[in-house]
Amino acid sequence: MAETESPQFLLRYPVGRFEAAASYGPAERKEQLAERKEQIDTLRRLPENLRAAVRGLSEAQLDTPYREGGWTVRQVVHHFADSHANSYIRFKLALTEEWPTIKAYDEAAWARLPDSRMAIEPSLAFVDGLHERLVGLLEGMKDPDFERGFLHPERGRMNLAANLALYAWHARHHLAHITSLREREGW
Repeated sequence: MAETESPQFLLRYPVGRFEAAASYGPAERKEQLAERKEQIDTLRRLPENLRAAVRGLSEAQLDTPYREGGWTVRQVVHHFADSHANSYIRFKLALTEEWPTIKAYDEAAWARLPDSRMAIEPSLAFVDGLHERLVGLLEGMKDPDFERGFLHPERGRMNLAANLALYAWHARHHLAHITSLREREGW
C-alpha cells in the first residue's frame, strides 16, 4: 500500500499534501488565473464552511481530536485564526516591503496555549472579519503583486501566488479534518 493510501496518511492529510506548482512566475500566471480565482473563492467561503463544519457540536465533540495524536476540533478552529492571521500579515508585509524576512512560529506550541481551550465563537468571528479583509486585499491585487513575496526562515523565498495556493489548501485541509471526523463519528 502506498503511503498516500494508508489510513494514517488519510487521517492526517485528508485532501493530500500541499503540492506547489513548479513555478508561479509571470509566464504561468495567465494559465493559473482561473486557479487563483478558485483559491480566493475557497478563502471567501472558509468562514461559512468552518461555521457549518462545527455547527451543533457539543463541548465533548469540540474536544475530540480528529486523529490519534492530532489536534482537537477546538484547537483546529483556533488554529485557523492564528495561521490565517499570520498569512494575512505576510501578504501585507510582502506588498509593502521588498522581500521581507517573516517570522515563523511553532504552530503546535500555539495550539497548547490557554486560548486554544476557549470557546470557539471568538475565533469564528475573528475568521469572519479576517477573511473579509483578506479576500478584499487579494481581489484588489494585480498580477505583478502576486510575484512579490517574502523570505520564510524554513521554506525560503515564497511569492504571494504560492502563499495564496498554500492557504487555499490549508483551508481545505483543516476543514476536511473536521468534516471527516464528523462523518466517521456519525455526528
